[in-house]
Amino acid sequence: MKIAYQGEPGAFSEAAARRVDPDADLTPCHSFEEVFDAVKAGTVAHGVLPIENSIGGSIHRNYDLLLEHDLPIVGEVELPVIHHLLALPGATLAGLRRVYSHPQGLAQCERFLRTLTNVEIIATYDTAGSAKMVADAGKLDAGAIASARAGEVFGLTSLKASVQDFDDNITRFLVVGGSPMRDQVADKTSIVFSLPNEPGSLFKALSVFALRSISLTKLESRPIPGRPWEYLFYVDLAAARDEVNCTRALAHLGEFAPMLRTLGCYASWKTHEGLLPDPFEVMS
Repeated sequence: MKIAYQGEPGAFSEAAARRVDPDADLTPCHSFEEVFDAVKAGTVAHGVLPIENSIGGSIHRNYDLLLEHDLPIVGEVELPVIHHLLALPGATLAGLRRVYSHPQGLAQCERFLRTLTNVEIIATYDTAGSAKMVADAGKLDAGAIASARAGEVFGLTSLKASVQDFDDNITRFLVVGGSPMRDQVADKTSIVFSLPNEPGSLFKALSVFALRSISLTKLESRPIPGRPWEYLFYVDLAAARDEVNCTRALAHLGEFAPMLRTLGCYASWKTHEGLLPDPFEVMS
């Protein structure tokens, strides 16, 4: 199986892709858009994309891309994220003047970064890409927030380990593709819908699930481009699309939602958690 992910080798998305299939042939991509394009073109079977972090919150760009591309969600992966402050061998914590990382990586390590003095914090496109930048620059005053494996890949040393603000730092990734994941039973459905701008419309929409005892595990709103102050609502449901209660709830919602689309029906991570080795047993 071929799987695309965003970032350089050593990125957390690479580790998430390994959790999907430890034996997969992995294809690194520079951007999230390139991941979708690779799956759509058929050069890879699946793409792995971060969607939310337990500290930094949602990755909004990928919500937008799910709507822009007609690729269903076919799985999800949860990955513990351990950040390291990486630098060239010989560098010191006191000597750093610049630290690079992805905005999410920086957000997840905000408390630690505030302890650094006279250091410029610079956002980049990728955590592992930041490690590569530090290695390529060859300067002892630059560091990167990234994984231990990124340090191994690019020849950097860890000046400080576990610099994330909280120990329970977890990123949830979605798997997109044209074919379902093997040997997994769907028990989760992701949808997106719009609502008329009138009092009680969101309450009415959510009630179709509450009345049928369907739990919502995620609710996210995103602006509708070209329509100021109007929003799309992304919802994850703890039910399979073809369960009777879920089918009826969605039919009910469709009666008054101007737009309703199912983004995917797939197995939640808890149903197959532990079946695959933890990538950090190898990466850390």
